[in-house]
Amino acid sequence: MGEIVDEIGRVHREVGTRRVASQEAGTVLLRRTFGADAADVWDAVTSPERIARWFLPVTGDFRVGGTYQLEGNAGGEILECVRQERLRVSWVFGPDPGFSQVEVRLTPQDAGRTVFELEHVSVVPEEFRSQYGPGAVGIGWDLALLGLGWHLAGEGISPRDAVEWGTSPEAQAFVARSGEEWGRAFAASGADPDTVAATTVATIEFYTGAEG
Repeated sequence: MGEIVDEIGRVHREVGTRRVASQEAGTVLLRRTFGADAADVWDAVTSPERIARWFLPVTGDFRVGGTYQLEGNAGGEILECVRQERLRVSWVFGPDPGFSQVEVRLTPQDAGRTVFELEHVSVVPEEFRSQYGPGAVGIGWDLALLGLGWHLAGEGISPRDAVEWGTSPEAQAFVARSGEEWGRAFAASGADPDTVAATTVATIEFYTGAEG
């Protein structure tokens, strides 16, 4: 498995906003190039058997208009599916999620590489956004892409090992670095520096269990 610093550096992060149904939605975008062809990456993110190996077990009716449910996590509707190019789903977590969609986009490159983009667009309560900022969503997706990268490289770990790894010093360091990078992306979006600083600290503490 690659060094954590290297893994963090392989992802490009952007924070923004978008008008959705007369509301302002927040956006987080992650972009990473994987050393695997588009067919392999597509299969890894759409095959229930493979999703369970790097993310979570998933059940559902896997077609456009069908629904899915990740074990202990989000579920929703499959809104769009263009093979080896684009997958868009609603992302429902909790009793009142508001607008929340995730889109994955793949772009084939030379030498069997693939540019992978994941964009999460969501409307969240102002009190949550002002306390934690975009890193609350971004860190979770950084962890997912870490697992996907290991899986595509043939270095995946079992779900039990992943739980154990999640409490390790290495995992805590990954979360902290991820939170700092999302703070930088938030600042680059034009956010107030004091807000960036406060939300970055709060989000890292939330994920590492260090909240007071």
